[in-house]
Amino acid sequence: MSFKHGRHRFAILLGTALAGIALAGLTPTYAQDNGQSAREKALEERVEQLEKLVRELGKRSPSTSATSPAPTPETAVTPVQPSAVAATATSGPPPVQSTSVTPNSPSGTTFMYTGYVKADALFTKAKNGEIADPSPGRDYYVPSTIPIGGIPTSTELNAHVKQTRLQLGTDTPVGADKVSTRVEVDLFGTALGDRRVTNTYGLQLRHAYITYGGLLVGQTWTNFMDVATLPDSVDYIGANDGTIFIRQPQVRYSIAGFTFSLEDPETTLTPNGGGDRIVSNQMNIPDVVARYTLKGAWGQLSLAGMGRQLKYVRTTDPRIDDSTWTGAVSLFGKIMLNKDDIRFALSGGNLGRYAGLNFVNDGVIDSQGNLKAINGVAGFIAYRHVWNSQLRSSVWFAEQRYDNNSVLTGITANRLSRSYAANLWYAPIPKLEFGGELLHGRRELENGRSGSLNRVELTTKYSF
Repeated sequence: MSFKHGRHRFAILLGTALAGIALAGLTPTYAQDNGQSAREKALEERVEQLEKLVRELGKRSPSTSATSPAPTPETAVTPVQPSAVAATATSGPPPVQSTSVTPNSPSGTTFMYTGYVKADALFTKAKNGEIADPSPGRDYYVPSTIPIGGIPTSTELNAHVKQTRLQLGTDTPVGADKVSTRVEVDLFGTALGDRRVTNTYGLQLRHAYITYGGLLVGQTWTNFMDVATLPDSVDYIGANDGTIFIRQPQVRYSIAGFTFSLEDPETTLTPNGGGDRIVSNQMNIPDVVARYTLKGAWGQLSLAGMGRQLKYVRTTDPRIDDSTWTGAVSLFGKIMLNKDDIRFALSGGNLGRYAGLNFVNDGVIDSQGNLKAINGVAGFIAYRHVWNSQLRSSVWFAEQRYDNNSVLTGITANRLSRSYAANLWYAPIPKLEFGGELLHGRRELENGRSGSLNRVELTTKYSF
């Protein structure tokens, strides 16, 4: 309030006081029997009280005007009704924003945002060479990147935050059901900088799908795997040698424990006699997967079967145009032992790109241009122990083996890989975790040559 407004208020108060004096003089007295002197004494006391009140108000007005600037049109406040004040008091602080974060969605849509920040440090010593830089094998355990045929290297340190993960989603009620969307990314995208200065990486899409009732359309984990059975690892994936691990576009329907899906096809091939991988995207029939999951307080079991077409067409000489049907089965499990659990997986058949991060190809091309599937087995077993509310550990063993026809694939094709690991997680407060893991991995070729590595991985993770 300005000094001008303060003087105005002071004048009003003074006028009110003088009016009160005048009215007091006109008010009938209750002490008429006591004579004129009593009435005069009462009036003098009344005047004295009013003058005191005016003096006090005069002292307050200037200080108020000095510290309270006059409101401008931009800052003027609309008077609040008592009912509004009561409503504000009971409903808490005002919302962060006045409009919905999903303005284009139907009424009732809710928005979710979650994820975690994860920083990793990997100390790796390879016995038979050095992991190429750049290579995903420097960021997490990839069996096919274990060096073979080189000289031992010193321990190398690679640190990154690429596992940091963000997920956005919406949920919209539709009768007794709901429509949901999820989009999830991490930082394993293409490098936008390098380790010298910025360590910058682009976002990598993990999941993007819509669900309604039992229907799912979009990209997510293949129906041929069960994420709930993966080991509790510090590493990005964990028991990669024996794990089915793929995310791809699909249409999936789930009902009463059964899940059926049609998934994006792809074929990876080894040239006749060996050589660089051939990736064919000429399929016109989706991979077909069916899975049944049984759950209870004891844990869960999943049995999955997959059928798919391998196809390759080459129009240059020598021309190739061939396809073949293959299949595979998998069994996954998680058995609860009070707070502890045992997790396992066993897969067999034409695993190819579905297992071990494409450790071997789906098939090989023979001398006549025909496709021959490569079959094998893969699996792992893991034990998780909860020490107390803050400490837990996991140990596991994983392996994969394949039946290569070395006449077709050559003698340098991958034949097997195995790993075993142990870790310890410490959570001093909820959502904040520190972890350490020891891992030994080994890779072997058809000609018997092999290589191995030892790795210590340390991590800090906070989920939100």
